[in-house]
Amino acid sequence: MKKNTVITVNEECELLKFLLLNLKGQSRNNVKALLTYRQVAVDGEVRTAHNFPLKEGMTVEIIWEKSRGKEERELEIIYEDENIIAVNKPAGLLSIANEKEKERTAYHMLTDYVKKKDKKARVFVVHRLDKDTSGVLVVAKSEEVKLALQEKWNENVSRREYVAVIEGRPKESKGTIKSYLRETRTHLVYSAESGDLAVTNYEVVREGAQYSMVRVQIATGKKNQIRVHMQDMGHPIAGDKKYGAKTSPIGRLALHANILEFYYPIKDTMLTLEAKYPASFKKLTK
Repeated sequence: MKKNTVITVNEECELLKFLLLNLKGQSRNNVKALLTYRQVAVDGEVRTAHNFPLKEGMTVEIIWEKSRGKEERELEIIYEDENIIAVNKPAGLLSIANEKEKERTAYHMLTDYVKKKDKKARVFVVHRLDKDTSGVLVVAKSEEVKLALQEKWNENVSRREYVAVIEGRPKESKGTIKSYLRETRTHLVYSAESGDLAVTNYEVVREGAQYSMVRVQIATGKKNQIRVHMQDMGHPIAGDKKYGAKTSPIGRLALHANILEFYYPIKDTMLTLEAKYPASFKKLTK
C-alpha cells in the first residue's frame, strides 16, 4: 500500500497550485481528481476547493489509497422516509447535471444510493441549490411525490433560512432588502428598476474582526438573491468573488441553507429539515 504523502507549506499559496508544484509526475487532471475524490487534507481536514488558501506552517496530506468507488460517494442524509430523501449537500457539488458535469452531482449520487436497495429505484429533484451553496436539498422517490411537492412549492414552503458569513460589519444589525432582479447573458444577476421582485431578511448573529455571520430568511426564492443583496448592502459573502468579495478565507462561498420548512402534502403535516452550518463559518467570527 502506497504511504500517504505529507508536505509542509512554506509560503502562502492556493491548494491546487501547491499540489501541482509539489506532486511531480502527476498530471493536472490527476491532481484535480485527488481533490474531487476527497483525497487531500489540510491540517487534518479534507479540502476539495481548488482555491483553498494555504498559509505557512500548514500541513497538506495526500491520501493515495482511498477508494474512488461508488461506496465512497455518499451524502449526509438528514431525513428519509418512503417518499423523500433530504441531504446536506456539500459546497462544490451540483444538484443536477449540466453540460460540463454529468456524474458528480447530488442527483447521480442519490440515484446510486437508492439503487443499492432496488435496482429499479429512481430519484426526482424537487428543488435545487446553487453549486457553491451547501445545505438542505430534497429529492423525491417517485415522480408522483415530486409533482405533489412542486405543485404549490412556493406557497407550501414557510421557511427558507440560510447562514452566511459576510465581509465587514453591517451598520444595522437586522433589516430587509428588496429589489428587482435581472440576469445578464453571462448569467450574472443584478438589482434593477424592473424584473423579478426579491425579498431578503437578515439578522447579524455573530461578529468578528473582519467578518460577520448573518441569519438570512428569504421570502422569495430567486436565483442568487442572497448573494446579490449582500453585495448591494456593501457586505459581500466571503468567497463570493462573482458578487464583489475581496477575500476567500475558507476556499468556498460562505453560504449554507440550514433550514427548510414546508407543508408535506403526502402526510398532511409540516416538515422542518435542518443541516448544521460548517464549523469553519464560526471560526471566521471569533
